[in-house]
Amino acid sequence: MTEEYILRTPSAGRRLKVDYERELNPQQLAVVTAGDGPLLVIAGAGSGKTRTLTYRVAWLVEHGVAPWRVLLLTFTNKAAREMVNRVASLLPTDVSAIWGGTFHHVGHRLLRRHAELLGLSRDFTILDREDQKALLDACLNDAKFDVRHDRFPKPEVLAEMFSLAVNTGRSLADVLTDQWDYFLHLQDGIEKIRRAYEQRKRSGNLLDYDDLLARPLTLLREHPSLAERYREQFLHILVDEYQDTNRLQADFVDVIAQPRCNLMVVGDDAQAIYSWRGADHRNILEFPRRYPQTKIFKIEWNYRSVPGVLTLANAVMHDQPHTFTKTLTPTRKGGGKPWSVACVDADQQAKFVAQRIQELRAEGIALNEIAVLYRAHYQAMELQLELTRQQIPYVITSGLRFFEQAHIKDIACFLRLAVNPHDEVSFLRLAQLVTGIGPASAQRLWTDVATSLREEPPAKLAHHGERGRDSDRILRERLQRLPVPKKAAPEWQRLATTLAKVVSTYREGRMATDAASTKESPQEQAPLPATVSTTTPDELLELAEEGFYADYAKRKFANAAQRLEDIHQLALFATQFGSVEEFLGQLALLTNVEAEDANWEQNRSRECVRLSTVHQAKGQEWRVVFVIGLGDGLFPLARSLEKPGAEEEEQRLFYVAVTRARDELYLTYPMFRANGDGGSFLRPSRFVAQLPRDVYRELSLRHEFREW
Repeated sequence: MTEEYILRTPSAGRRLKVDYERELNPQQLAVVTAGDGPLLVIAGAGSGKTRTLTYRVAWLVEHGVAPWRVLLLTFTNKAAREMVNRVASLLPTDVSAIWGGTFHHVGHRLLRRHAELLGLSRDFTILDREDQKALLDACLNDAKFDVRHDRFPKPEVLAEMFSLAVNTGRSLADVLTDQWDYFLHLQDGIEKIRRAYEQRKRSGNLLDYDDLLARPLTLLREHPSLAERYREQFLHILVDEYQDTNRLQADFVDVIAQPRCNLMVVGDDAQAIYSWRGADHRNILEFPRRYPQTKIFKIEWNYRSVPGVLTLANAVMHDQPHTFTKTLTPTRKGGGKPWSVACVDADQQAKFVAQRIQELRAEGIALNEIAVLYRAHYQAMELQLELTRQQIPYVITSGLRFFEQAHIKDIACFLRLAVNPHDEVSFLRLAQLVTGIGPASAQRLWTDVATSLREEPPAKLAHHGERGRDSDRILRERLQRLPVPKKAAPEWQRLATTLAKVVSTYREGRMATDAASTKESPQEQAPLPATVSTTTPDELLELAEEGFYADYAKRKFANAAQRLEDIHQLALFATQFGSVEEFLGQLALLTNVEAEDANWEQNRSRECVRLSTVHQAKGQEWRVVFVIGLGDGLFPLARSLEKPGAEEEEQRLFYVAVTRARDELYLTYPMFRANGDGGSFLRPSRFVAQLPRDVYRELSLRHEFREW
């Protein structure tokens, strides 16, 4: 029987290089100087979490823990580098041997050392997304699946399915039921492709990104002596953003932390907002149960926000169940309460935000100190239009403005071709949506279309039959007769049918306009111009989505539901325009503004308002924050409330939003929302409605007309 003998490094009389009591507040100091054993640190927003972790590492090194015996797990390699560099600046000791980085980075390091134990050679290749797609394409071809006929998910979607199953430890059937139920009837085929994909990886000495988590865990579980070696090496393990870990990551930590359990996990359960990508909120909640000797610390002193913002933030989480209670305490003074702003509709909301931004700029606040946050990108459509009109520069966290996203540009091409059948760019884009049609094939098809257009333009076709009744059929037959590759034929038929329907519907509207323009109109109503169709843009968008694009999106995009919701909201947005032409003109205005600088993050001197979803704003802060679209059904997002625990996560998301503000916070909501039936009135978000009235001020809007 082997017994353990502990070698202790004497610290009595040790002269520390860092004055921890001076550098840290009492809450942070208690964490940094805590003894051994499992430690759970609940770090509130803006409380100096990174600083605390950094000084904890320095403390350990100063007290005799060799750097190579420290494992620091973060969610970005940049964060780990910054922490290690900060430790190096605090101490005269070389700390480069610290094992720091993401779970994937550390997993990769283990696999390079011990690949042969898993039947791999150490020169294995890691697949990127494009490589993974190519390998899945090969699996589909070998299995002889007719992707077009069976409407089988494309490689990008298959990759997301397999990834979610791996990271959550769930069966593929469960994942399909939860997020891709429209593919359940293809479950057997999808399982077959997954097996073929895994076999190809094995035979090719290949790993994908998820393998960098899953395979190291397998390595440690199947080889106890190796696990024991790393358990002996790592005297202390520190994990950042623990609330965002998934099942694989939590299991990896648990395996390597035994039996010493010198494990410090740091996070904020109130900011757990990534369940949709596999993060498991229960990891942080159940940590004390998994480690019964856990000491719990709370860091609640907030260095970011004025007292008014923190009072509201504390109220947001007051009734949240299944959480560690904490109260953010301000270290700053001054500032006022946040504002609650009721707006008539999204247009007035946009005008208020834009005008207030102009005022803030005049008050000396730089544009890049201002952010507008929202639940989903489509909720900023009207705001993007208004900012463009007022020439207020803005940048979007995702890197793409709403109207520049692939699915928005795709669906707009149907309308552009209806208005201008000679639009080569739109035709080529739509043609290449069809599997099996590449740039060269699309160009050959366009050559045939251009010839046909010269012989008989759509405007002439629209007059065939009574009010163009036969134009749909004629256009459809013309498009369907185009010489497409055989494997593309079924999907091309659906695209051709839909495009013909969109074009003929638009042209029939033009006929109605022509007829109206020939009649004498009453004095109070001028005739419609002959260049405009009475068909509305929302009608054509719905035809394009229902006829072709919805099915395409489900096979093409892993987040198809979100993209189709964007298109639905685009159709609602389009109802405010009197014609298809006016709508397309506004889209052109919004998509032809100055291109965003790809190096914006490195060029902070550029003044731009930041527009962002709340998810993408996590970890950021601004002097002034507007949270818009706070109507019930918009935030919380109605489609996100269908799963157990979803409302609690939406509430945490709201908490993340309000805690981004340092000095000023505006909560705005439209009281009316347009829809296909004309519109409906909205109630304020339940998260705003449940707040005590004394934590915010109400701002009433009124119009004042001026001559300019």
